[in-house]
Amino acid sequence: MNRLQTHIQTYLEYCQRHKRLDPKTLKAYQIDLTQFAAKIHISDLMDITSIALEEFIADLHQEYKPKTVRRKLASLKAFFHYLEYREIIDRNPFSRIQIRFREPVILPKTIPLRTIETFLSVIYNQHRNAQTDYQKKKTLQDAAVIELLFATGMRISELCSLKMHDVNLDEKSVLIYGKGAKERKIQLGNNSVLCVLKKYKTAFLPEMQACNHFFVKQSGVALSDQSVRRMINKYTALASIEMHITPHMFRHTFATCLLEADVDIRYIQEMLGHSSINVTEIYTHVTMSKQKDILSRKHPRSSFCI
Repeated sequence: MNRLQTHIQTYLEYCQRHKRLDPKTLKAYQIDLTQFAAKIHISDLMDITSIALEEFIADLHQEYKPKTVRRKLASLKAFFHYLEYREIIDRNPFSRIQIRFREPVILPKTIPLRTIETFLSVIYNQHRNAQTDYQKKKTLQDAAVIELLFATGMRISELCSLKMHDVNLDEKSVLIYGKGAKERKIQLGNNSVLCVLKKYKTAFLPEMQACNHFFVKQSGVALSDQSVRRMINKYTALASIEMHITPHMFRHTFATCLLEADVDIRYIQEMLGHSSINVTEIYTHVTMSKQKDILSRKHPRSSFCI
């Protein structure tokens, strides 16, 4: 193991023990920094210059999309900031580099409300027509998962990590632990959602108590994000829905619907757990797109015969 790899390993251990980063972030850091060590072909940290970094960044642009390049550079910058802070290097090579590149604006994909209604109807029909206790419980859980995703706009990782005490059905609230260990509380304002969550909790209480998670498999282990994705794919097929639906699309739809209902964007930022309003503002592009469609089709000027 060369010196660069040694410092990378030490840094990753520091991120885990002291910064308390979540496993997915740690994995991303490990992938990005291991790739850097393999491609830079320099073993001594003091030999890594701004020119070497610029060549590495140029190679990244050739291989990855701008969003991925930005993430990899963020991992690398954090690593070199750590090295500078710990006085392992005298000068941060990033201090002599100006990195500017434009990312294409990719509008978040949303689900038409009619499609969500159809999707949920299929789940509830499956629940009503269930032939066994296992199917009855499983379809109840499926309904609870989708209802909570759409009711709160939480991330799938946040949903799967919910603990029993995080969901307070008496207070009609959900405590969510987001990125960077930031907490936010979301109120549950729909009685139908509360009803299905109460039924779910009653049915799964022994399994919940076994592992302390709110969403659990009938085997008593925490529900995984892959299980949720497979469940969504199953009901998409049963409902004959042609579009590919992901858990994150419920989050996008939640935010877009609130924005279209004239909810202040700062409230939406708080509910989504975004650290910067710049991230939330991506949804304004979606509403502007809808506005253009409305004005081009619905404005009375289109009916003039001139």
